[in-house]
Amino acid sequence: MVDRNENIVLFDGVCNLCNGLVRFIIKRDPAGKFKFASLQSEAALVLLEKPGVSGSGLDSIVLITGNEYYLKSTAALKILRELGGFWKLFYFFILIPRVVRDFVYDMIAKSRYTIFGRKDECMVPTPELKNRFL
Repeated sequence: MVDRNENIVLFDGVCNLCNGLVRFIIKRDPAGKFKFASLQSEAALVLLEKPGVSGSGLDSIVLITGNEYYLKSTAALKILRELGGFWKLFYFFILIPRVVRDFVYDMIAKSRYTIFGRKDECMVPTPELKNRFL
């Protein structure tokens, strides 16, 4: 069962950049505010059964908080804000129009496999992190 009241980050489980970002968040989130699921997982399919949000073909980071869904740059900025400390200062970029932010996001996303590589299968969490993954 998936608790939609948690902060849930959906990510591309075969993308090395995305897996690195998940490790980045975990390291800076000792309180465990965030839970994770790969976009390729059953949990993601269930979570993305919301009108207007489709899991098929989705290759963006997704942040789900309650009934709110955030994609691309907005999701990334909201995650940084929640991490607190120095990282919340990056939330200032939310003032840039979303179309501009998402254009930059899409340019990075389009070349992420070429630059950072990809895995043949999704990341498997260590036993101590297993409870953070859906």
